[in-house]
Amino acid sequence: MIISIVTITFNAEGLLQPTLDSVRQQTYPDVEHIIIDGASTDGTVGLARKYQQEQQAKGKGHEVIIVSEPDNGLYDAMNKGLKRTTGDYVLFLNAGDRLASPDTLQQVVDVAAMCADGKLPAVIYGDTDIIDKDGRFLGHRHLSVPNKLTWRSFRRGMLVCHQAFYVWGDIARKVPYDTTYRYSSDVDWCIRVMKQAHHLGLPLSRVSGVVALYLKEGETTRHHQDSLRERFAVMRKHYGLLSTATMHAWFVVRAFFRKLKTK
Repeated sequence: MIISIVTITFNAEGLLQPTLDSVRQQTYPDVEHIIIDGASTDGTVGLARKYQQEQQAKGKGHEVIIVSEPDNGLYDAMNKGLKRTTGDYVLFLNAGDRLASPDTLQQVVDVAAMCADGKLPAVIYGDTDIIDKDGRFLGHRHLSVPNKLTWRSFRRGMLVCHQAFYVWGDIARKVPYDTTYRYSSDVDWCIRVMKQAHHLGLPLSRVSGVVALYLKEGETTRHHQDSLRERFAVMRKHYGLLSTATMHAWFVVRAFFRKLKTK
């Protein structure tokens, strides 16, 4: 079983190395790591090339593919990476984000191996911790990952982080990112993937524990208000206006009480 990991970069010299290291250190050998770079002008591509050469020298099934060219934004770059994947499962792990431990991919493969009736899970997912740029633990992601996940689950927010969401390759490659969104196409993509899984009657399976370390200062974090507006539009498309408005009212109340607890 091959795991395809897609990493998007642009002038990410200061963030990329820990991401590469977290993939390099995996005990599971059959990895296809696709790095899609947006024509960086710093040392990003140099780091990626060095990593590629090191893995080629080892010759243990860990393939590294690098593409560096201009793109039309994050989700255009993700679609470029998606088209190049050949793996049984696909994961997006951007510069600054990391796999949680050296056996993370092995845990994912073990869950897939336990599938019933010969049906591979359409999605394998797990928990996420938040880190800063130096890798220091900041806290657990505040949304709880459910033991039973369906496409309707995201009405309550993006319960599973994008970096902890492994998608069966046959589905992933048929569901491109919607590039009309600038900050929240990952939410839309996850919902559409789960809808496709529901249509095909395929399970969604959970890994017990943390599988991803998410860098707090990502693109969505820097454009928080724009992201929230887009996310409302995504939710409305999938769940309807009334349901979306009701849930967002609850989000506001929940955020208010969370702030009170931290004071």
